[in-house]
Amino acid sequence: MITVVIVGTGNVAQNLYWAFKEEPQVVIKQVVGRTQSHLSFVAQTVGITTDFSKIEKADVYILAVSDDAISTVSKQLRIKDGLVVHTSGSTNINSLDDHKRAGVFYPLQTFTQGKIIPFTSIPIVVEATSEEDYRLLEKLAKLLSHTVVRIASEQRQKLHVAAVFANNFSNYMYTLAAEVCADHDLDFELLKPLIAETSAKLKELSPIMAQTGPAKRGDQQTLHHHLTLLKDKQQREIYTLLSNAIKETHGKKL
Repeated sequence: MITVVIVGTGNVAQNLYWAFKEEPQVVIKQVVGRTQSHLSFVAQTVGITTDFSKIEKADVYILAVSDDAISTVSKQLRIKDGLVVHTSGSTNINSLDDHKRAGVFYPLQTFTQGKIIPFTSIPIVVEATSEEDYRLLEKLAKLLSHTVVRIASEQRQKLHVAAVFANNFSNYMYTLAAEVCADHDLDFELLKPLIAETSAKLKELSPIMAQTGPAKRGDQQTLHHHLTLLKDKQQREIYTLLSNAIKETHGKKL
C-alpha cells in the first residue's frame, strides 16, 4: 500500500486524484489547495486542507502545481521523511532541493479542465535522487500506467520541448484552421476526419514519412495561391514559415 498527498487543484491534480482513487493499492491521505472552493472535486472520504502546516504524513507528496509555483510551494512544505515530487516536464529536480528526498512524477499527456482521462496509456516519466525512491516511484507509476520510464532532468526537459511541438503547436494549427473556416463561412467539423487520419497514420509511419501537402511536393503555384487567400498577416507569415521549413526538410527528395 502506498500513501499519497496531492498538493494542487488544477487539471493534473484532479486527473491524478481520480486515477489514484480507483487504484486499491493507493491511499490518498489528503488533497491540499490554496482555496477551499477549488477542493470541491474531492470526495468526503478524503481529507482536504488549505493549511500547509496541517499536511498529513504520507509516503509520497505530489506537487501538481504550475511550474512557476513549484519552488514556492516546495518551500512551504515541512516534510521530514516522505518523498516529495513534482509533475512538471520542464522543471529540474533541483527545484525540490529543500527536501532530502526528491523526485519527479511526470505524466506525458495534455490535461484539459473538466476532462478526466484514463492513465493506462499515458507514459509516466520518473526521476529520483536515490535508487530506493526510484523504485518507489516506479511502483506507484506502474499501478496507473503501462509505460513507465526513467529519464533525468536534462533529457526530460528536451522531451517536454518535443511535447510542445507535438501538442501545443499542433493544436494552435487547428486554431488557425478554425479561424480560416470561420472567415469563409465554412464548418470546421469538415476537417476533423482529416485531423484524425493525420494522427492515426503515425501508428504505422514516422512523421517525416507521413508528410504530405503542397510544400512537400514543391507545388509553388498552390503555395502562392494559398497566400493570396489568407488576408490575415500572421496567418500568411506562419504559412510561409512552415511551408519553407517543410520544403527544406524534404528538398532533397523533390
